[in-house]
Amino acid sequence: MGIDLGTQSVRAVLVGDDGDMLGSGAAPLGGSRDGVRHEQSPDDWWEAVRKAVGEALRDRPRGAIGALAVCGTSGTVLLTDGAGRPLTPGLMYDDGRATAETALARDGGLRVQPTWALPKAMWLLRRHPATGGVRLTHQPDFIVSRLVGGCTPTDSSHALKTGYDLTTDTWPHEKLRALGLAFGMLPEVVRPGTKLGEVDADGEAATGIPAGTPVIAGMTDGCAAQIASGSLGLGSWNSVLGTTLVLKGVTAEPVHDSTGVVYNHRAPDGSWLPGGASGVGAGALAAAFPDADPASYDALAHAHEPSTALAYPLVSRGERFPFLAPDAAPFLLGSPLSDADHWAALLQGVGHTERLCLDYLDHLGAPQDGTLTFTGGGSRSAYWNQLRTDILGRTVHIPRHSEPALGMAVLAAYGAGAAPTLADAAGRMVGLGHVLRPDPARTARFLGPYLRMVDELERRGWLPAPVAAHARIRADALENS
Repeated sequence: MGIDLGTQSVRAVLVGDDGDMLGSGAAPLGGSRDGVRHEQSPDDWWEAVRKAVGEALRDRPRGAIGALAVCGTSGTVLLTDGAGRPLTPGLMYDDGRATAETALARDGGLRVQPTWALPKAMWLLRRHPATGGVRLTHQPDFIVSRLVGGCTPTDSSHALKTGYDLTTDTWPHEKLRALGLAFGMLPEVVRPGTKLGEVDADGEAATGIPAGTPVIAGMTDGCAAQIASGSLGLGSWNSVLGTTLVLKGVTAEPVHDSTGVVYNHRAPDGSWLPGGASGVGAGALAAAFPDADPASYDALAHAHEPSTALAYPLVSRGERFPFLAPDAAPFLLGSPLSDADHWAALLQGVGHTERLCLDYLDHLGAPQDGTLTFTGGGSRSAYWNQLRTDILGRTVHIPRHSEPALGMAVLAAYGAGAAPTLADAAGRMVGLGHVLRPDPARTARFLGPYLRMVDELERRGWLPAPVAAHARIRADALENS
């Protein structure tokens, strides 16, 4: 079983060793947004997990489940007491209030971004002073504690944005203590795929998951989607398009980025999973056209290639990848001729940003000679998939199932010993849907708008000049290939 704590919903899937989907369920999540503020209730997470799991198990005969794992949004954090009860709301992955705390952490020698868990934990501690037993808790940790009946270690994937050092496998205690995070507040950290405990009687009563089911340490939702994509070979990349855009790859060594835009997770087998999270994505479509039928608008967008307008479709203020610009704001250059033209501009804007992300990774020296896959809710749009493929100008693979919950089911199977390696587990459980190949004529058609976006981002001072220059060089090379 895999459980995914997303932005708008919780998703649970029950998957056979051969990849057959045996059951699935989902439950919506609300939240509170106001400018850069974004909170959710941890109790709402638990209730949504109960509903989603119950739905996944509804038509399944009662019996053993080999194992389960949970993923959450990267950087979402809260404070709990010693028994795992929430003391604060969950500050979500894109909550941007902790700017002052970010500056303090950077002054203390830690390379973090305002939306990372560490500055948000500092922000919470300033408003909820630590007393005995206060514990820093990541989103999945809270759910796992409810399932097993007590606090457990966290996984190194979720701990990364809280300051955990993956190269030494330790917390930088001295630096964190200087920022107000005492030793006792920090959870023990284990590698993804490690057994954390077993579902207890109360967990079974609440969810229907049989007591004794092993609970395996998970990874962040972006890493989970990467596992679900099957892109686990060196040089492979997975692009997750949901509310926002996340790119994750596989490398033998970490990708070094002095700006902190690209960060590196550690895979269960010890390889590295570099990547970054952009603020553009399908959330911009929902904000601009809350009542739109995406399929209908997709059908109309084909007549606007390229769109009259040029969009940088940020979901909210601030950008994290392919550049760091806390003050970046969404923009639309030019006046769309119609709603369909506006819709097309947003679709194309995400594709242009995706291309710039890959150009930035190339600028850092990250290998890209493996498979590229598309996953996430955005990959359900056949038109958008082909559009992105053409903008990128490279072959793309679409998995049969493209969701983080599946990735957690694969990781659970590996952690429970059902496969010798994570790649072996994915090879059995992840199926390829189809392959998309770029149309050179369309790739050429979108080159001008892409370079115009690069120029505009550089003009606004958000995109560093060396990165913009590298993107232009790559564009020339692709055009002349």
